[in-house]
Amino acid sequence: MGFKTGIIGLPNVGKSTLFNALTKTSSAQTANFPFCTIDPNTGEVAVPDQKLEKLAKIASSKIIIPTKMTFVDIAGLVKGASRGEGLGNKFLANIRECDAIIHVLRCFKDDNITHVSGKIDPVNDAEIIETELLISDIESIEKKIVSLKKKANSGDGIAKKELQILERILTYLSDGIPAREMDLDKDDLIIIKSLQLLTLKPILYVCNVEENSASIGNMYSSKVEDLAKSKNAKCLIISAVIEEEISKLENSSDAILFLNDLGLDEPGLNKIIKVGYRLLKLITFYTVGPKEAHAWTIPEGSSAPKAAGKIHSDFENGFIRAEIISYDDYVNCGGEQASKESGKMRVEGKTYIVNDSDIINVLFNI
Repeated sequence: MGFKTGIIGLPNVGKSTLFNALTKTSSAQTANFPFCTIDPNTGEVAVPDQKLEKLAKIASSKIIIPTKMTFVDIAGLVKGASRGEGLGNKFLANIRECDAIIHVLRCFKDDNITHVSGKIDPVNDAEIIETELLISDIESIEKKIVSLKKKANSGDGIAKKELQILERILTYLSDGIPAREMDLDKDDLIIIKSLQLLTLKPILYVCNVEENSASIGNMYSSKVEDLAKSKNAKCLIISAVIEEEISKLENSSDAILFLNDLGLDEPGLNKIIKVGYRLLKLITFYTVGPKEAHAWTIPEGSSAPKAAGKIHSDFENGFIRAEIISYDDYVNCGGEQASKESGKMRVEGKTYIVNDSDIINVLFNI
């Protein structure tokens, strides 16, 4: 399992086109009118992984199983969504279920495609959506504060502490500062976890540009890049039209030639996954053998037993130890046995913190 990312934006910015391209489907209807997407479309995508392919080749694995990423194409939001305008309430509920947000911004002119605001201004578009997310979070916290005040007034010490934290966060939100930009400590995060604040979710701004601007961007995407820097957020330039064309090519070599002709070195999907992993602080580890080569996604800082639990819950519960080989050692030595003979295989216990690209063999007891 990878992670679940919601694709959001105003109507007619290219969300569904990008979703179709990334998932290589046409399940998300595309049309030139607002609220074309009503129910969220969900697609699961195999994560491109050259390391996994190399490991499988060395081990002569019969099956290759990549880790996966889930995309959710969410209905277009409009000003007033937090008050239920358009499909606001449904839209906001769908975002709460996602781990991260891809915010698609229209950075191209096309007289044939209507813009709900009547002008191309991606920074203003971004502010409209951010404002709606802020208002929704403010309402969630205000409701929680009302219930906490009753407990705090009755002498509940825990409620008093929670109340202080929420009132401080509410002040920042009311000043227009999203939760992801706040300096929140561990206690803060524990308190607000159940609220599923929308502005706490990591965000990636995607500038949807015309084909000719896919490699270097344009004046609109430059403004979005400045916005992202000011918010310490990530920003990518992608042409949804190009991604859609790539998704229709059956031959990977044709896709590479197509990209090279446009001055691009890789599909937008690859870029989104790479940035997404960094946003959510995820890493990949592998299990490799003649039967299969399998990639697994876990959060940074995961212990060996937690990683083992991704493979099977019995592995975590009955964890004894793990045999670890780094990716570089596995490749340089030419496989598991050679790595072991070269002294590159380590035996680690329950306190071992898994590194990105570790090859792991779990020993357990049921």
